Amino acid sequence: MDTGLLVLRVAMGLLIAGHGVQKVSFRLGGHGWTGGIEEFRHDGFRGGSLTAGAAGAGQIGSGLFLVLGALTPMAAMVAIGVMTVAITVKWRNGLWVQNDGYEYPLVVVVVTGALSLTGPGRWSADHAVGLNSWPVWLPVATIVLGLASGLLTRVLLHRPSRKVVAHARIAD
Repeated sequence: MDTGLLVLRVAMGLLIAGHGVQKVSFRLGGHGWTGGIEEFRHDGFRGGSLTAGAAGAGQIGSGLFLVLGALTPMAAMVAIGVMTVAITVKWRNGLWVQNDGYEYPLVVVVVTGALSLTGPGRWSADHAVGLNSWPVWLPVATIVLGLASGLLTRVLLHRPSRKVVAHARIAD
C-alpha cells in the first residue's frame, strides 16, 4: 500500500506542479508569464498577474508538497481549490478532455482528495516527522475548504461574459 501511495503521490504531484510551471513560464510548453495572465483574462477572470501568480504558485507548491508527502491534507486542499476553478471554466465544454472538458481537473480533485483521506503513506515527510495520521475531521475539512475556495474564487474573480451582460440589458 505504501508503494502505491508513493507512486500516486509523486506522479500526481509532479503533474500538478508541472501544470503550474506552465502557467508562469515558458518551461514545459508554457506561454510565459504574459501568456498565463492572458489565459486567465481569456477565461474571464479579473486580477491579471495576481490571479495567474496565485494559480501557478498554488499548483507548484501543492504539487511539490504532495511529491514529498508533506502536510498532505493542506497540499491537497490547495490543489483541490485551484482545480475546482478549472472545472468551473471548462464545465460548459462537458466532461471529456478532447472537447476541452473538465476531465483532467476532476481527476486531480478526486485523487488529491483521496490522498488527503488516506494520508501519504510510510515513505513521506509527514511520516518521517510523526504525522502518521490526522484526525478524521481534518482531511474532510480540507476537501470541503478546497472546493469552497475554488467556488468562491470563481464567484469573486470571474466577470460575466459580454453576451450575458448584453442579454441582461436587453431583458431590462
